[in-house]
Amino acid sequence: MAISIVMPALEMAQETGKLVSWIKPEGATVAKGDLILEIETDKAVMEIESPGGGVLAGFKAKPGDVVPVGQVIGWILAPGEALPAEGVPTVSGRNLANVTAAPAEVPTSPHAANFTAGSTPREIRISPKARRLSKERGVDLNHLSGTGPDGEITTADVLAHGEAPTISAPVSVATGTSGISSIERLMAERTTQSWTTVPHFFLTREIDASALNAFRETLLPGIEHAHDVRLTHTDLLVALVARVLAKYKIMNSSWVGDSIRPNSEVNIAVAMAVTGGVVGAVIPKADSLAPWEIAVQRRDLAARARAGRLRPADIAGATFTISNLGMYRIDSFSAIITPPQAAVLAVGSITDRVVPVDGKPAIRPIVTLTLSSDHRVVDGARAGDFLDALAMAMHDPEQLLSPIEGKKPVTASPSPQT
Repeated sequence: MAISIVMPALEMAQETGKLVSWIKPEGATVAKGDLILEIETDKAVMEIESPGGGVLAGFKAKPGDVVPVGQVIGWILAPGEALPAEGVPTVSGRNLANVTAAPAEVPTSPHAANFTAGSTPREIRISPKARRLSKERGVDLNHLSGTGPDGEITTADVLAHGEAPTISAPVSVATGTSGISSIERLMAERTTQSWTTVPHFFLTREIDASALNAFRETLLPGIEHAHDVRLTHTDLLVALVARVLAKYKIMNSSWVGDSIRPNSEVNIAVAMAVTGGVVGAVIPKADSLAPWEIAVQRRDLAARARAGRLRPADIAGATFTISNLGMYRIDSFSAIITPPQAAVLAVGSITDRVVPVDGKPAIRPIVTLTLSSDHRVVDGARAGDFLDALAMAMHDPEQLLSPIEGKKPVTASPSPQT
């Protein structure tokens, strides 16, 4: 049976994707897992694998086309099989694709009709996410003008309508705006939605980083020699946070619909700056990784992020986020949660400060951590317990980051073992 190739949803808020190129030409024979096309989202250019084996045929999109998520852009046929007629049942590549991606709604139709009392019915194009948001906010779609492809109403249009001074007249959203990238637009949309819908609260803790610095200096030479990667404070924080999250599972949960969903894995997103914005590159199952493994993954993710070549799995499935601005000499800041995650940890710079030690002034390297939490998922006491446990782990990182079973730690010995 023919397998459809659809525009995939690689991100939670993705509504369209741009076809960059077909890696394999029409008529080529492919196997499941072969790279067949490149898709550009608001975050990066990603290579997509074939959802099945067969012959590529019936391409419906060309490089440069912007296509709604879920729309068929090609087919994979058995040798000698004809293209399916419209309406003939086929196997959906969306269900077969070997792609790890954030869940997204599949549009049943690019068109929808909307009626209000006393109005003339008009055809409305609207993305699934925008339709859901409009229902949540009680927005009349007849009062919106779409700024998406072919006049499609996007999430940004719904949000803009909600901020307008009146709802009695149609909202006109400016088009052709210059000076803002797709990543910047997406960041503005997502942060606005998170800040206005997620009940944030913030806890701040100043922690002595002396033990963390010493532990890093112990591991640094061996890891750099064995793996050609420099162990950073972020790498150690990912390892420590992941292990603490494994014990404080509520902080690793998500708010989905109207309930709390525990996550079975601890997948840490590390905020990385790219041209025009920030992406959350994900280190999966971080609680089971040694610091050097995290360092290698972080290095590779950063390289792909800078090149705009993140893969679908690189940005999907995060359960907690760490944002470190210490390298920019920022003492402390509060970060906005990325839904449906329950929290994000903001890390400031490590700075020498005069603090009391045994009743006397002393100079110690101090780092400020700010935990932003979703009050629907966790209360202040439990968030405080988590932050306290993290502080204790940073005071004695060697104990928590002891060698994982089956792995030997990398030290500064002449012949490092991994």
